[in-house]
Amino acid sequence: MEKTVFTAYARLWLFSAIVCLVFLSSTSCRQQTEAERILNAAIEAHGGRLFEQSMISFDFRDRSYELFKSPDAFRYVRAFTDSTGSVRDVLDNQGFVRTVNGEPVDLPDERVQAFSNSVNSVAYFAFLPYGLNDEAVFKSYLGETELEGNTYYVVKVTFSEEGGGEDFEDEFLYWVNQETNRIDYLAYLYFTDGGGLRFRKATKQHLVGGLILQDYANYKPKDKTAHLEDLESLYKERKLELLSEIELQNIRVDLVK
Repeated sequence: MEKTVFTAYARLWLFSAIVCLVFLSSTSCRQQTEAERILNAAIEAHGGRLFEQSMISFDFRDRSYELFKSPDAFRYVRAFTDSTGSVRDVLDNQGFVRTVNGEPVDLPDERVQAFSNSVNSVAYFAFLPYGLNDEAVFKSYLGETELEGNTYYVVKVTFSEEGGGEDFEDEFLYWVNQETNRIDYLAYLYFTDGGGLRFRKATKQHLVGGLILQDYANYKPKDKTAHLEDLESLYKERKLELLSEIELQNIRVDLVK
């Protein structure tokens, strides 16, 4: 009799565990599907597949950039002049190369990594939200919120170590406008150069060649103990410090055949 009762309880526990796992799995899938839907709509609102068919050029902080990215290849070029002469940085699938006055420069590994990171960072934010549907991107829907008179979907993005790049540990939040499907705000936690938190507000949207490229006001928290999820409320409470203005100039978009 005791064995029968124990077996019944064991079966009941096993059934409950299976139901719980199925529920958690379905909830996770639902959130993932909702997050993908939101970000795919945002990608379309910002230009969709035109991103992978276009060469994007602009000037930013006394440097000129030419950026191309597709599912199979990318090529980012940065050019400027300093005391050494005419500098050209190229970052692509093959790696990073710097030339000065047309001659290749031999750089130590740490400088190669630093220059690669700086070029890649500019390109990453310029292409947003294109790329947020890559296989290495994990997305979760956090719900809705109101910010400065508009209603937003909030989506969190993290990355897998495989295919997530050097900065795979970084975490992002995106606020997607429910009316326009455009990303008006974003925040991120990063670990390069000592790490930190940033909150960005889109201050201007440039519609060029069918693509939307954005300028930002770039903020950081005054409280060094803040967390990524705190930044929206800190922004509302005016407890963020304006760090810089990110403005793209002389934007040009050319279709690549």
